[in-house]
Amino acid sequence: MKLPEDLKYTAEHLWVRNAENGLCYAGITDYAQDLLGDIVYVEMPAIGSNLEAGMPCGLVESVKTGSDLHAPLTGTVEAVNLVLQQQPEQINDDPYGAWIFSFRSEDSQAGQALLNADEYQKLLG
Repeated sequence: MKLPEDLKYTAEHLWVRNAENGLCYAGITDYAQDLLGDIVYVEMPAIGSNLEAGMPCGLVESVKTGSDLHAPLTGTVEAVNLVLQQQPEQINDDPYGAWIFSFRSEDSQAGQALLNADEYQKLLG
């Protein structure tokens, strides 16, 4: 299982990448996509919607089950990855390249609540 060191993680199996322009990109981890199996549908948060850390903001469905996306941080959705509407399987192929949504966090220190790769690995056991 891959865990890029430059990402932050949540206990709900999302990754967060900080971009130079102040945006954060979010997607599901390799662990999560492996548990879900073949992903067939992604329901993304609406552009402009408010995110509240830990609250459901979308859904990923696979041939096995569905799983809520939980907002990694409080903020506002700036964009969604429209490619995933037609090709949700890209998450299975490249979970760390297939971002689901981007957002701006309201709190510059909020990222400290996220896990680094080692902490996330320990969470997984």
